[in-house]
Amino acid sequence: MSKKMIAALSLALLLSCLTIGCGQEKPLLSPTDYDLDAETAQTIRGIKIGDSPDVFLTAYKDYDILSSVDGGDYRFLPTEEIPFDSTLTTILPSFFIDGAAIDIDTFCEDNKIEKDALLSFLTDETYLEHHTVVYQYLVFEWENGSIKDIRSESMDYNKDASYYEAN
Repeated sequence: MSKKMIAALSLALLLSCLTIGCGQEKPLLSPTDYDLDAETAQTIRGIKIGDSPDVFLTAYKDYDILSSVDGGDYRFLPTEEIPFDSTLTTILPSFFIDGAAIDIDTFCEDNKIEKDALLSFLTDETYLEHHTVVYQYLVFEWENGSIKDIRSESMDYNKDASYYEAN
């Protein structure tokens, strides 16, 4: 699956789940949380290829985790329900506006928009003239209960916002 396809799917799912209201306030990741060591592909929190679910969850259990089992749709699962022994992809997504992570509920409230209008709001040409908007995500590929690949990816709305416009 291409980088843009994963990002678009995870972004759509993130927005739809947030529209439902997951009910729990989650901490926000920082831009440096998305940095990977170029040689080891290790995250800033020490997670690396070959690590177990316990090590991963120690670092990331408090954050929103999107999961795709056997190439299916991405969805939020409680950490105790993530099937790490399956062929699995997990994603840790965040929006950054002007370099700072946003809490989507607070952002929507402050800007008086509905959550399902967030993507249109963020990709609006007028908004992008005054703000930088980046969607970042860590991708963890799992197989047989261990991490087999880690990637850090992002979409910069200011560079290609037309791709991300809601239909």
